[in-house]
Amino acid sequence: MTLRDVKRKFFIETATGLFLEHGIENIAIEDIAKAANVGEMTIYRYFGKKQAIVYEAVMTLQNSVSQDFFKMDSGVTGYEKLAIFYNSYLDVFKTRPNYFRFIREFDLLMIKEDDKNLEAYEDGLAFFKNAYIRAYELGLKDQSVRVLSDLELFYFTSTHALIELCKKLSYERSVLHQDEQINKDEEIKCLIDTFLNALKNS
Repeated sequence: MTLRDVKRKFFIETATGLFLEHGIENIAIEDIAKAANVGEMTIYRYFGKKQAIVYEAVMTLQNSVSQDFFKMDSGVTGYEKLAIFYNSYLDVFKTRPNYFRFIREFDLLMIKEDDKNLEAYEDGLAFFKNAYIRAYELGLKDQSVRVLSDLELFYFTSTHALIELCKKLSYERSVLHQDEQINKDEEIKCLIDTFLNALKNS
């Protein structure tokens, strides 16, 4: 790793911490430069614009989450591995709630900027899908899961619903009074149990 690579990594880590704590919209290049103890032009030379460093931050977080939480090798049956997969979302929510707030803001930024250059980000997401498919195929072999008519549809529907719920619940303030009446962890667990019940070969 070159000195430039080391500096770039430091700038990304600094920006990521700021984004997680204060939100993407509230952090400018000036704030990143100040926190990194460099001039603004240094950040611009490395990344060109704020959107580029936001993109690097989401890639860093995505890799960290996949390595730290989605450890499906500990499951014995395919169903157990799928249970680990779904419950990892709850583990992330409980220990890193800022992650889902960041993802929500990142999605909105990408829509606003109409950025279609997200190949590396999508490749990272493929890790989750591939791990899921391997677990499901094992479940078919060991007969711990039932046959689904459309696995890809079930995967995307269940993960999108789970991610969107986690993003909604990650905000500290509730929009409606009724939102405060249910424990957030239990709400996520309820959705996970729904998906697992649909998968289990009983």
